Amino acid sequence: MRVLTRDLPGTGGLHKASPEDFIVDELPAYSPAGEGPHTFVRIEKRALTTAEAVARLCRALAISPKDAGVAGQKDRQALTRQWVSLPEVDPERALAAVVDGVKVLEAARHGNKLRTGHLAGNRFTLTLRGVGADAVARAQAVLDRLAAVGLPNYFGTQRFGARGDNAARGKLLLAPPTGAADAKRRPRLPGAEIRMLVSAYQSELFNRYLDARIDDDLLGTVVAGDVLKKTDTGGLFTADEVAVADAQARLTARALVVTGPMFGHKMMSPPPGSPSRAREDSLLAAEGIDAATFAVMGKLAEGTRRPLLVPVAAPAVRPAGDDAIVLEFALPSGSYATVLLAEVVK
Repeated sequence: MRVLTRDLPGTGGLHKASPEDFIVDELPAYSPAGEGPHTFVRIEKRALTTAEAVARLCRALAISPKDAGVAGQKDRQALTRQWVSLPEVDPERALAAVVDGVKVLEAARHGNKLRTGHLAGNRFTLTLRGVGADAVARAQAVLDRLAAVGLPNYFGTQRFGARGDNAARGKLLLAPPTGAADAKRRPRLPGAEIRMLVSAYQSELFNRYLDARIDDDLLGTVVAGDVLKKTDTGGLFTADEVAVADAQARLTARALVVTGPMFGHKMMSPPPGSPSRAREDSLLAAEGIDAATFAVMGKLAEGTRRPLLVPVAAPAVRPAGDDAIVLEFALPSGSYATVLLAEVVK
């Protein structure tokens, strides 16, 4: 992972000294309608994973966690607030639930179950401790730069597991068995774990693609054939369909963003023969695979596109005592606050 603001000094310091040092507020994509068979419950959890918090809440309400819905997973070592959908639960009953490590803040009915990705983003309030006297000014300079140009949309280290080997394990799953003996030696994993491991490998490849764009000073430049995303509608198209100069002007105006590959057998790719396609193909060739390799995973690895840069909204920094500062900012869904922290702390 490269640091985009490497010319600016960092603050140093430590984060997550306590869960209250890492506060996350989920920004919902929509509000509950007020009627329907599901109840949207806004919870606050402390030092729990989302799965642990949902399981405790469901146990208190005597329902199965499999029937609950969440828009996203939140950190364990943090104080986080997010929405959970529960079927056929009276809002007043949900508000009265007593759950260790979980508070129910709001409850209202809605027509549909909450699904993964149904959120606009997350608002972060992070405390850094053990920083220097000029940390506010240093952090502000970094935040100003990122607000102006965007944050590299890396996957954070938590994506790759506590041992950091999820991507390597995911790559192994893509190789078909060479025989009956090989097939027998392979562990049989739950579908959710297979999806997690293969996704980690896709994420590692994306991070390496992003590294290369930064190394070649092409993060803010349209390369012929690039798959571009409209920031207003989310529509995708390739840079061969419009003049590169026109695409570059729209990119500079933030009407477009360049996307990178989350490789898969159904992913939209740059046109064959284009410089952008050559960049993606060379990355796969170095791995000894191609996009079709992912077909062995079926729907678990169809592939998609991910923006190389994401906006940093409403950034702010303030002192919090002699040797601490507080950072506030919002990021879109799927982006990592720890990546921004790396830019600030250095």
